[in-house]
Amino acid sequence: MYDKTTPVRKYGLHEGDTGSAPVQVALLTERINSLTDHFRVHAKDFHGQRGL
Repeated sequence: MYDKTTPVRKYGLHEGDTGSAPVQVALLTERINSLTDHFRVHAKDFHGQRGL
């Protein structure tokens, strides 16, 4: 699982800002990095790869 609050605090214009483009890019980047680490450990998780 990835932490959603850190990118929002770092890139958001205000607390709770989840709609601005920099925050959305940061959240997607965190999600991709988290899933990449997951797939290194679980190489046969093909169902999860489709969600990526």
